Amino acid sequence: MKLILKAACDRVFQPDHTMTIILKDLSNSSILWEGFEDEFGNYSGTPPTEDYDYSPCEISTETLNKYAVVVIYALVFLLSLLGNSLVMLVILYSRIGRSVTDVYLLNLAMADLLFAMTLPIWAASKAKGWIFGTPLCKVASLLKEVNFYSGILLLACISMDRYLAIVHATRTLTQKRHWVKFICLGIWALSVILALPIFIFREAYQPPYSDLVCYEDLGANTTKWRMIMRVLPQTFGFLLPLLVMLFCYGFTLRTLFSAQMGHKHRAMRVIFAVVLVFLLCWLPYNLVLIADTLMRAHVIAETCQRRNDIGRALDATEILGFLHSCLNPLIYVFIGQKFRHGLLRIMAIRGLISKEFLAKDGRPSFVGSSSGNTSTTL
Repeated sequence: MKLILKAACDRVFQPDHTMTIILKDLSNSSILWEGFEDEFGNYSGTPPTEDYDYSPCEISTETLNKYAVVVIYALVFLLSLLGNSLVMLVILYSRIGRSVTDVYLLNLAMADLLFAMTLPIWAASKAKGWIFGTPLCKVASLLKEVNFYSGILLLACISMDRYLAIVHATRTLTQKRHWVKFICLGIWALSVILALPIFIFREAYQPPYSDLVCYEDLGANTTKWRMIMRVLPQTFGFLLPLLVMLFCYGFTLRTLFSAQMGHKHRAMRVIFAVVLVFLLCWLPYNLVLIADTLMRAHVIAETCQRRNDIGRALDATEILGFLHSCLNPLIYVFIGQKFRHGLLRIMAIRGLISKEFLAKDGRPSFVGSSSGNTSTTL
């Protein structure tokens, strides 16, 4: 108890912290113990690191209603499973009109589908704590990270493809169909590499006075390793692809508006919507993660209130990121005319709707660049 008391006194950094009153009564060890029990007893969010173990901060334990989160995860799982399966079915069925962009979108749907399979696990962990052991903790965390990195890398490739097709009107578009498979394989490999640190260090971890959680147990030098694990993947897996997209779509939009090519505006609506939704879902989480990294590196001041605010923000924005896995199919349904027609055509072939209804819908003409290989099925 003396060691705990000394550690708590040594690590005080906020003069008006909640434990100061307790520490004033050095003789009453039972009160001090109760304070630590209250602080960590029901902890369910980001677990304490070595900075938290004997922290004088009172950590907020209930950030979001866990049952509401479970319901959201269940709905996202069902919508993602149905929607992304249909997207993959339509693209795979449209062999003749399939474009380079379609191949990227196919891989994007595949990544969302793989991640959606882990949502029941994350939902159960929100309700009961992590009860699945270390192996499943590593696999579920790996799929989550791979989904994010492959998503933004695929969107960066789509932006580059649109940039070359529209801004430079390149004549080598047909050759890219041969290389797109290798590009996609490279994206998957790079995504796994960027996610490897999470896979290596994640485990079923027992924080002080808390249930098991799925988190990184980095041992000594936690702050140093956490900085490395965040800065490198976020630089190569988020910031650089984001800059590529901003550059490519900036010049693409300028070319489209200056040339007044209305049909290309329509062809780009789906792509722009997919990119916008991805950023709206994942950008807040990554901005909060950057703020957390800066706080841990003491670039910005670390206070008890800031710790709790960032913890709540991470929980909320992570849900927003998870929501992304079911949104792309909704974009294709409401904006992608070719996707709707492709889906109706499959249903007509299977006898689910009449061919007369399909004829009334009409087959939309392909729009995009001058090459048929760059038009999109969606």
